[in-house]
Amino acid sequence: MIKGTKWLSAPFLDLLKLCTASARPSFNYLQNRFSAENESEEVRSAAIKRLLEVFGMDDPPSIHGHKQPPQYMLDLYNTVADVDGVTKDPNLLEGNTVRSFFDKMRSEQVEFSFNLSTVAKTEKILTAELHLFKMRPQAALTFNRHHFCQVSVYQLLDTIKTNNTQEKKLLSSRLIPVHTSGWEVFTITQAVRSWMVDEGSNLGLHVVVRTLGGSQMDMKLIRFASGRNNHQSKQPMLVLFTDDGRRSTTLESTGLSSRGTRSLDSSEEEGVSMPCQRLPLYVDFEEIGWSGWIVSPRGYNAYHCKGSCPFPLGQNMRPTNHATVQSIINALKLIKGVETPCCVPDKLFSINLLYFDDDENVVLKQYNDMVAGSCGCH
Repeated sequence: MIKGTKWLSAPFLDLLKLCTASARPSFNYLQNRFSAENESEEVRSAAIKRLLEVFGMDDPPSIHGHKQPPQYMLDLYNTVADVDGVTKDPNLLEGNTVRSFFDKMRSEQVEFSFNLSTVAKTEKILTAELHLFKMRPQAALTFNRHHFCQVSVYQLLDTIKTNNTQEKKLLSSRLIPVHTSGWEVFTITQAVRSWMVDEGSNLGLHVVVRTLGGSQMDMKLIRFASGRNNHQSKQPMLVLFTDDGRRSTTLESTGLSSRGTRSLDSSEEEGVSMPCQRLPLYVDFEEIGWSGWIVSPRGYNAYHCKGSCPFPLGQNMRPTNHATVQSIINALKLIKGVETPCCVPDKLFSINLLYFDDDENVVLKQYNDMVAGSCGCH
C-alpha cells in the first residue's frame, strides 16, 4: 500500500481508480492507431517505390560518405538544365543519359580501365569519350625542342579469345601541344560498344605518346594525371552518351522554361468557379529522403492543373475542338451523362537529374513529361 493511503476515503479511492483507468489508452485505441500508422507507412513505401519506377530504378542507390561529382558533369548539367532541373533545349543533349566513370586501375598514366557493369544492356551507346588531364611539363623540360606530340589511344585485346596476333587496336590518334595543360578528349565509341556486347573483352585502354618522328616520347615531358597520384578533379574519366529507349508521349516546346506560365498562390485556389489554370506542386527530394544520392536539383516544381471548364470555353482556356464540342453537348444537355471537359496539362517539359548510381558513378539523365508547362480544357 502506498504510504498515506489510509487517509483516503473509499469513495475517493474509487474515483482515483476510475481516473487512472481513463488516463491509460485502451487496447482497441492502440491497435487502431498502430494499424493506421502501418497503413500510412505502407502507402508511403508504395508511393516512393512507384516514384523510383518513374526514374527507372528498383531501389535508391546506396552512397557511402560524401562524394564530389566531376566538374565536367556539373558543367554539363548547368548547360542543359535551368536551376529547377527543367530542360533548356531538348536538342542540347545527345540521347537522354550521360554516364561518367573514373579509372579503376589507378595506374601511373598509360593504362586505364573502367567498370561498366551499371550500364544496362538495353542502353544504346551513342558516343564514348576518354577524358585525360594533361599535366604541365616539368620546369627543367619546358625548353625541349618538341612542340607537338602524337597521342594514340588503343583498345587492349585478348589474343587467345580472338585468335589474333594483335594485342591492341587503334581507336583514336591526334596531335596535341607539348607545353600546355588541360583536358584532352578522345573518342573511343567502338571499344565501348564491343565491351557492351562481350563484357569479358573489356581489358582496358592503352595510351601511347610519340614524337612527330615516331619515336617514344619522354614520359616526364608528357604526363597525364592518374587516379593514384593526382586530385580527384583531374582523374582519368570515361564519359558515355547513351539512349535508354524511353520516348516522350507528348511534344515538348523548345526553349520554354517551367516559369513560362504564371502560377497562382494557394489563396487564389479558393472558390468553386476558379477557371482552369496551372498551380504549384513542388517535389522535395530531401523530404522524400533522396538528398544523399541526388546532386541536382534538390527538388522541382512539377505544377498541376486545377479548375473548371465551363461553357462557353474561351481561347484563354486553350480548348481542343473536341473539348469545345463536349462543352456544347453538356451545356445543351443533348446526351445524358456527358460531363464538362477536364482541366489537364496540355504541354509537358522534361527535367534533368544529376545523381550517383550504385557504383558511385555520376549520371545525368533526362526524364520526359515531368513538368506541366501549361494547362488547358480537354
